[in-house]
Parts: sequence; structure tokens; C-alpha cells
Amino acid sequence: MSAHESMEHAEHAEHASGSNKKIALLIAVLALFLAISETLGKGAQTESISKNVEAANLWAFFQAKTIRRTVVLTASEQGKLTLGTITDDAQKAIVQKQVDDWAKTAQRYRSEPETGEGTEQLAEKAKHAEHERDEATAKYHHFELASAAFQIGIVLASATIITGMLALAYVSGVLTLAGLLMTALGLWWPHLVHLH
Repeated sequence: MSAHESMEHAEHAEHASGSNKKIALLIAVLALFLAISETLGKGAQTESISKNVEAANLWAFFQAKTIRRTVVLTASEQGKLTLGTITDDAQKAIVQKQVDDWAKTAQRYRSEPETGEGTEQLAEKAKHAEHERDEATAKYHHFELASAAFQIGIVLASATIITGMLALAYVSGVLTLAGLLMTALGLWWPHLVHLH
């Protein structure tokens, strides 16, 4: 090998080393973004599951209160029918008091703002939990897509080092931008793009 060829070979190796350092930096940045999107995704997934359980529990409580209210209303209606057959005033007063108590209980089961446990309040809480669940689920989908973009970007950037094909590094850069866009959508505008 001539001195000229040796110098060209050394210059080429130095240039390749510089490019590889840039690609390695790109991989490191992609790994950082991947870690962030994975962490955000796990948090959103946990929130989604938690809010789903909360909504299910609230709807179950709502159903139990509705059943109790129906039973009390039925008893009240039965008591009203019984009133017509009672001739003793003292007995009639006792039954009337029970009918009134059942009516109050049924009303309390429907709306109980002081405890938040009437069917109206429970339905409102359950709908709110469902909204929060849907929000967290939308975020999760965006973070998952971001993670996929970052992972594919890492693979392509790694392949650039092996193959020397710079086009793969550019595609990796585009995937980085796509991943950042998906992360931003997940953080601030999860319902802007519907993914499910």
C-alpha cells in the first residue's frame, strides 16, 4: 500500500469515526426519549386501569342504590294500598308514618348531596371517572406509538453504523421527530388524533 493510499484510508476511517460518534449520540438521545415515553406510557396505563376500576365500582354502587330505592318505593306503594283497608286510626297513623319514611328514604337514595352517595351523585362521579379513564387511555396510545418510533429509530441508527448507509440515519431522525410529536400529543392533546 502506498503512502497516499494509507493517508486516504486514515482520512476515511477518521470521517467514519466522526459519523459513528454522531450516530451513537443519536442512539443515546433516542434511548433517552424512549425511556421517557415508556415511563409516561406506564403511568397513563396505570391511571387508565385505576379509573376504570373506580368507574366500575361507582356504577356497581349506583346499581345497588337503585335496587334499594326500587325496593323502598315498592314497599311505600304497598303501604299506600294497605292504608285504604285499615279502619283503626292508630294503626292507620303507624302505616302512614312508615309510608312517609319510605318515601324520604327513596328520595335520599336518589339524591344525597351531603354524602355524595345518592344515585344522581354516583352517576356523576362514575361519568367523571370514565372521562379520566378515556383521557389516560388516549395518552397511553400516543406514548406507545412514540415508544415504537423511538425503538425503530434506534434499530435504524444502529444499522447505519454497521452498513454505513446514511439514509437509515435520516429515517431514524424522522422517526425521532414522529416520536416527539406523539409524546407531545399524549401530554397535551390526547384527543386531537383518535388512535383507537
